Amino acid sequence: MIYLATDHAGFELKEKVKVFLQKKGYEVNDCGAFEFDKNDDYPDFISKAARAVSLDPDNSKAIIFGSSGQGEAIVANKFKDVRAVVFYTPCIPAHNVDISGRVSEDPFEMIRLTREHNNANVLSLGAKILKEEDALAAVRIWIETPFVNDERHLRRINKIKELEKVNL
Repeated sequence: MIYLATDHAGFELKEKVKVFLQKKGYEVNDCGAFEFDKNDDYPDFISKAARAVSLDPDNSKAIIFGSSGQGEAIVANKFKDVRAVVFYTPCIPAHNVDISGRVSEDPFEMIRLTREHNNANVLSLGAKILKEEDALAAVRIWIETPFVNDERHLRRINKIKELEKVNL
């Protein structure tokens, strides 16, 4: 199950992503907004999608939308077992350099790593900043990229879960 949620700022992009996912055969649950209303508030919709993922974090994901995606990710990360990440735009390869100095030629490497290393289950898209074709590419890559289940990544995610027990 893939939950979608947005306020007015990401409404148009959410609708396009919804059609894209449905055409690819994914089961989609739209948590709103259901119409453009410039006065709506993103926490009202994002919390519904995040709560749903929190109840079944291993079998569900959410894609949430906002102007920048930052506030939406903050809301989503208030829920237990939610690991929300923000995606703006593909990295320019010349600037996609890791700590060892290695340059990635993959402009979507960051979005892959959020799944492979962090097992992110909520993707937040900055609709005001992201081109539609990049958003659709990011969604496809994020949905299709599996978590690698390496011991070091599992250990880190388990530490996050322990923090949630104490702090949420």
